[in-house]
Amino acid sequence: MRHKNNIIFDLDGTIIDSSEGITGSVQHALKEFGVQVEDASTLTKFIGPPLLDSFQNYYDFSPEKSREAVKVYRAHFDKVGVHQNTLYPGIAEL
Repeated sequence: MRHKNNIIFDLDGTIIDSSEGITGSVQHALKEFGVQVEDASTLTKFIGPPLLDSFQNYYDFSPEKSREAVKVYRAHFDKVGVHQNTLYPGIAEL
């Protein structure tokens, strides 16, 4: 039997909690379209499903407006949100 020496982990949601960066970036995108969300933690519903669908389903954005919101989200996430991660408890020891 051959043994493998590699272990593969799913980073996002398994090793790191990236919710702050994701929800903050959604909050930023919504603000660009005149939607004020005071508590970014209420935007955890955006974690997981496609962003395009979430902007349409939760804020009734048109498909075009949703595409623009995703662009704003990604620009913010790439500069700010990507750095807003924390390790889950016990990961450092693992």
